[in-house]
Amino acid sequence: MSNVSDFTDFTTLEIKVVDLIATVTLNRPEKRNAFNDEVIAELDRAFSTLGQDAEVRAIVLAARGKAFCAGADLGWMRAMADYSREENLADAAKLAQMLKTIYECPKPTVAAIQGDVYAGGIGLIAACDVAIAVKSASFCLSEVRLGLAPATISPYVIKAMGERAAHRYFLTAEVFDAKEARRIGLIHERVSEEELDDTIERLCSKWQRTSPNAVRVCKQLIQRVAGQEIDQALIDETVAGIADIRASDEGREGVQSFLQKRSPSWLPKLKSE
Repeated sequence: MSNVSDFTDFTTLEIKVVDLIATVTLNRPEKRNAFNDEVIAELDRAFSTLGQDAEVRAIVLAARGKAFCAGADLGWMRAMADYSREENLADAAKLAQMLKTIYECPKPTVAAIQGDVYAGGIGLIAACDVAIAVKSASFCLSEVRLGLAPATISPYVIKAMGERAAHRYFLTAEVFDAKEARRIGLIHERVSEEELDDTIERLCSKWQRTSPNAVRVCKQLIQRVAGQEIDQALIDETVAGIADIRASDEGREGVQSFLQKRSPSWLPKLKSE
């Protein structure tokens, strides 16, 4: 059983695990779930720990309140204003590591976006595998208004929305809605507020029944292959990849269960069933 007690000392997040699905909830609604050092450290620890938990098949990143994440906390920004370059490097490295932890998490991740997403918050949703937002959500890469640039989040955001859209929204800091966020690829789906929970639940039900190892390998495959030239080296790598997963325990079990018309061994008995 997943040990949620590992997170009882958290003050900025709430974490629960039900039927193999972990939900990590940003819980600073009075601060619009903005980042500070504590939020960053807890997110990094949560996704790192849950990513290695055999009793977790997927992780939902959610939030309480009207905003999903408003970027940097004002108090944190005031402190940063007096940082030296060395202090800024160390501080930014913590944010970069947290985003990398989410992006490289071996479990599928989905952002359940119930409200507005600004600045660094867009990095959070871009680092997740899937993003579902309510139709009323607004999005903004607001950094240039403050004389800053969305540098640390840029690898994930540009991957999500594409270079062309980034040229517009990085440079203008204009607010755009969920319809536009879906058009440019930042989110996958826009739903009503009433539909958000059911949509997330339906999505997670897919991961309750997929091979955990195959999902992990697929995530690594996408990250490795995307944008690469289709040369002999890449072809050789993908040939080795399919050979390796066919020979894996779950690969053999999946094929055998299909041929024998039975459920695979990784299919769990859920409490909700």
